[in-house]
Formats: sequence, C-alpha cells, structure tokens
Amino acid sequence: MNIFRFGRPGYKVVVGLMLWVLFPSVLPAQKASLSKEVPTVKVDRDVAGQATWIWYPGDYAIWLANKMQNRRTERGAFLPVFWKMDSHYVLVEFHKDFDLAAPETIHIAAEGRYNVKIDGKAVTGNLNEIRFPAGKHRLSLKVYNQAAVPAIFVKGDQVRTDSSWQVTFEDKEWIDASGKASDKSGTTYQQAACWNFNSAAAKPSQFHLPTRPEVPVKKTSLSNGNWLLDFGRETFGYIRLKGIQGSGVVRIYYGESAAEALSVDSCETLDTIQLTKNVQNFDTMTASTKAFRYVQIAPAEGMQIGQVDMLYEYAPVTERGTFSCSDMLINRIWDVAAYTLHLNTREFFIDGIKRDRWIWSGDAYQSYLMNYYLYFDQPTVKRTLFALRGKDPVTSHINTIMDYSFYWFMGVQDYFTYTGDSALVKTIYPKMQSLMAYCLSRRDKDGFMEGLPGDWVFIDWADHLTKQGALSFEQLLFCKSLETMATCARVTGDTRGAVQYSQLAADLKAKLFDVFWDKDKHAFIHSLFKGQKDETVFRYTNMFALLLNYLNAQQKEEVVTHVLLNPKVQAIHTPYMRFYELEALCAAGKQDVVTREMRDYWGGMLSRGATSFWEQYDPAAKGDAQYAMYGRPFGKSLCHAWGASPIYLLGKYYLGVTPTSPGYGTYQVKPELGGLKWMKGTVPFAGGDIEVYCDRTKMQLQSSAGAGVGTLLIESRRKPSCSQGKIQQVGKNAYQLQLRPGQQYVVNYEAI
Repeated sequence: MNIFRFGRPGYKVVVGLMLWVLFPSVLPAQKASLSKEVPTVKVDRDVAGQATWIWYPGDYAIWLANKMQNRRTERGAFLPVFWKMDSHYVLVEFHKDFDLAAPETIHIAAEGRYNVKIDGKAVTGNLNEIRFPAGKHRLSLKVYNQAAVPAIFVKGDQVRTDSSWQVTFEDKEWIDASGKASDKSGTTYQQAACWNFNSAAAKPSQFHLPTRPEVPVKKTSLSNGNWLLDFGRETFGYIRLKGIQGSGVVRIYYGESAAEALSVDSCETLDTIQLTKNVQNFDTMTASTKAFRYVQIAPAEGMQIGQVDMLYEYAPVTERGTFSCSDMLINRIWDVAAYTLHLNTREFFIDGIKRDRWIWSGDAYQSYLMNYYLYFDQPTVKRTLFALRGKDPVTSHINTIMDYSFYWFMGVQDYFTYTGDSALVKTIYPKMQSLMAYCLSRRDKDGFMEGLPGDWVFIDWADHLTKQGALSFEQLLFCKSLETMATCARVTGDTRGAVQYSQLAADLKAKLFDVFWDKDKHAFIHSLFKGQKDETVFRYTNMFALLLNYLNAQQKEEVVTHVLLNPKVQAIHTPYMRFYELEALCAAGKQDVVTREMRDYWGGMLSRGATSFWEQYDPAAKGDAQYAMYGRPFGKSLCHAWGASPIYLLGKYYLGVTPTSPGYGTYQVKPELGGLKWMKGTVPFAGGDIEVYCDRTKMQLQSSAGAGVGTLLIESRRKPSCSQGKIQQVGKNAYQLQLRPGQQYVVNYEAI
C-alpha cells in the first residue's frame, strides 16, 4: 500500500481531469426524455494529431458569458447586468501554412457562412470536402456569424485545425489586377483559441453543462394542499414535474431555507408553469435553473402531480486537492467549502448561485486561488479572465468597480505563477495594456486613483467605511497591478513597457508609504480627501500590505499586533474579506489563531444548519433575520463562492505548498499544524500532485514526476533527519531539504 495515496471516505470525484460535457441545450420538454448521461470532452489542450474547433481568442468566453449572465431573474422578472456587455467578432479570418508531400482530402465544418481560399484563390463548389494540393500552400477560411462565435473545424490526414492557426477580425485584404488576394496584411494576427470540441458534430454553440437526476430527501404536505420538498442540501438545477393530471397553473417557490420557500411573497426566485389543456400523465420541466434546498410546489385546485424531482446541473471538474486532519470540524469545513466552490464553478466562476449568477472580478479572483488548491482547472480561469475583460475600448472599470479592475490584473499574475502558461499572458497582454492605460488616465494630481463619476469603489460591505478621495487600499492594489504589468511585459518581450511599469509601481509605492503610513499608529491610515487625511485605521490596507510583502520585518510585526490582533480595529464580517484577513494571519505565522477563527466562523455557519457557505455571516443575527440582506428578507446568498476560502488557506498555509517560480518550476512546502495533531492532503498542479503528511514528529512528502525542484522548510527543536536527502540548517531552529520530482521523503523532527 502506498502511504502517499490520500483520500477521504465518501470523497466524490466527478468525471475526470478538467472534463467538460457536450450535449444539446436542455429546454422544457413534453416527456421524461429530459436527461441523459452524455459523452465527455478531454482536457483543455491540443491533442497530437487531433482536429478541434477553433475561434478568435476570448470571443467564445464573451459569447458564453453573455448567455449565462442574462439568465438572472428575480421573482420571474429578467434582471440584466449593469455594466457594458461586449460581443464576439462577427467576421473572422483563419489561416495556416502547410507543406504536404502528397495531396489529401480535407473535411470542413464551420459555425456560420464561410469561404475558402488556397494561396489567396477562392475555392468554389463543395466547401465541405475539398482536395488540398501537395507542396507549400496557405489554407484560409473566412467565417461570418452574427448569432454565435465564428468557428471552424478542418480535418485531414495532415491538415487540421488546432491552436497553431492564425486568426484576425480584420485581415485588410486587397486584390491585385490578376484577381489574386494579397499575402501581406497590416493587421495583427493571434493564435487561435480552442476548448476541446473535437469532432465536427460537437459544435461550440451547442455547449451546455451536464445534468443528473436527484430526488428530495423529504416531502411535507402543507395545510393549504401544497408540498414542501427538502433536497437535503443546497443544490442547483431544474425542477421536473411528472405524472401531471388536469390543467391550470403550477407555482414553484424556491428557498435556500425552508422559511424562504414558504414565503410566497418574499422568496427571491419562483417559477410558473401554465398548462392550458387538460393533460393526463404529463411530464414537464422548468425552463431555467435555480438555486435551492427547499421547494414549495403549489398546483392549481384539482390538479394532481405524481412525482417531483430535479436535474442537478454541474460543472464536471475533478476535485484533485484533498485535506483531512485530526479535527473533525475542520474536515467538515473543508468538505462544505469544496461543495460551495463546486456549486459556484459553472461555465465560469460566478459569485453565488441564487441571486446574481454573474461574473464579478473580486469574487472570481478568490475562486481562482481556491481552484489552484482544489481542481487546478486552467480553462475555467482563462474563460473567466477573458469574459471579465471584454473588448476595447475601455469605458469603465471591470464590473464598474475600481478595485475589481485591480483584482483582474492580479488574477493574470497568479494564473501565470501557478500554471506557467506564457501563451495566455502573450494573448491577453494587449488587453492588459489598454485597461491599464484607462486606469493611468484617471489618476489625480498626486498620481493616486480616486473614484470618479461612474466608478463604484467597493472594498467590502462594512459600516463607516468612507469611499471619498484617494483610499490607501486602492493605491495598494493599483501598485500591485502595475507590478503585474511589468511582469507580463517581460514575459511578452516588451522591455520598454517593463521598465515603465516598474518605475510607475516604485513611485506609487513610495508615495503610498509617505502619505498613508502612520508611525504612531503603526499602520496605514484610510484616505486622503481634499488635502485632509482620514486617520482611521481599517484592516484592509494593512493586511494586504502584509500579504503583498510590502512591509519590512518591524512594520509586519506592528501590523499584526496593532491591527490584525487588535479588537479595537473594526472587525470584518464578510467571508469575502475574512479570506484575506486570515491569509494575512497565516502569512504572519498565526495559524493557531486562524484555526480558532475557522472553527468559530465557518463552524458557526455549520451550527446554523448551513450545507454551503454564505455571502455574510453575523453570529448575532437570529432566526429568519439571519437570511436578510440588501433590504430584503431573503436577499442573502447562502451559497457564495467567497465563503469557500478554507480550501485555499488549508492548502497554501497549512499543507504549506506554493510555487516559487512559474508553473511549479520550483516550489516550497512549509507545513504548519496550527494546533492540529496531524494533517494530510494533496495539492494539484499542471503536471501532477504534491502530497503532504505532517504531525508533530514526522513529515512525509512526495511529488509527481512532472514537478520541479521543491524546498521543504522545517522548524524543529532539534536537527531533523531524513534518509532520502540532506537536511541543511538555515537559521535558529530552521532547516530545509531539497525535494526531487517523484521521490518520497520521510522526515523526523520535533515541532516547536
């Protein structure tokens, strides 16, 4: 038995590594042929020798996001987003050069009307199957599609579509007197994008998430003749009504709590199904997905319904990360956090499944980080980044929120760090440049970013948090975004840009400390407005400064003592900012404090019956009042992505695994028990997994063969021992061990 194969009892792995499913869109149907298990799609990369559908980079994400985000309803009314929505390019040119030893027949499929050229000459006749000549030739296709993304699929023995094709939305073609199209263009071409639609029949426009049937665990008959169904935990999908007899209206009231489902007038979401004809043994399904645990079914008088169940809709990502420990409550918190993130991982990373169902940059940024420790699903991160950014010109901040623009930049930086995917950076860099140009154009006379008309300055839901003027928190994120620009400029070979962005970041960082760091308060103060400083100390800037490593050793100690561990500084009540507060404490080596906080805060939600983690939790709120938010009795989301942060904290700061160069070329492992007696788990990366076990006297580690070189950092009262490698002392009670790919290590030590 391999002691490094970790897993939890009952641990469910869905489908396979980063798999997605294709099948025609599921809409209301007449009979119970409403659900089928369907074929899967392979991982998101070109498969050698295999043709795949291709399109202009970013366009499919934008098109798919438009479809998803415009599904939101509130009590049956359509509610669209309130920021600019872009569209795909409707006319796209694709081409690639080939050198064939012999002619071959190629088969072509396209989403849209298209033409075909070989060496600039138009091909006529049957464009679905053409003879491609031997020798050096260029194959070009131009596709028009207003309704969906222009895409092509070409398959032959040697000629086939993949991400090596070149694409543009304006080829600036011209034709000479002979009728030959030019082979020169003034436009910029990019590499095509793909997402594993690997057969001509698997059209990208037909993509839909898969479903599976699930049944309620409890049915309660109400005094008014209605039913209350309990599906046992938070879930998401379509309600199916089977064996209907009669005619009239069936009303469906959804609730994340029983109280919400029973509140006909105040539940956030509902459905109405109208049957105008008298039916016998009729089956139907709701037209759209909803989030719920409880459902109240209210049929018209005289109607009979034989059975009610649901089709659970899900993203078939694989939970590769694992965690278990000596504390059963922490184990339960991990499990519920993983389920929470899974529910909010859909075509994109969304905020919550009940209310918004939108792609918010601040919410998504946290989901990216949690994803790296649970799924390591790169395609969902990339789609979300492209969907959020949209198209040029930039007319507002992402989601209209200043800090959300900065989180977007930081998301690109983290994606590159964890995956090493320089191709994504090179593709998205022009969009980074134009968004940063927009930000730089909105600085004040001091070079700070302030909220201007049309800007939403969010930070957090918090009392007494003024948003006027230059806020230290925004400048901090702005500075990190400029540093991100410098990093990505170097990746793309933009040496001039790297120098410029680095200098802008250095200048802003110096101003940040000069204006906002208060030596007497041992912390950053809040803001500067019309020359006057608001000297209130909030946690936000201070904990981010610690996380971004902007503080020297003394400042770090001051922030921990005078801010993070100071009960006089206004507390944080949202899981959104608890994410960063607890991360900062972990970064400061305070895992014992974080363990208590996780038990109290997330454990507190579990004690209230939570089956997924909430948008906000106030222990003082009792009864139905705990579900209220935004002035509505059930406005709070009880399944919010930002509530799943223990996944990230336990993976990065307890198991202690983090990349130190792009794509885990190098990485470090620094286990911290945080008061636990033992822990074990798996952290995924693109090339495999890193497995860790730790108790107070022993550590066991192994990485997959595809890993880079790791460094194990050990704090021990005595010098540790390891027969598989040489341990070096690097400080008082501090040691390290180099970890080779594929090698198992057992370290004996004495925890401090």
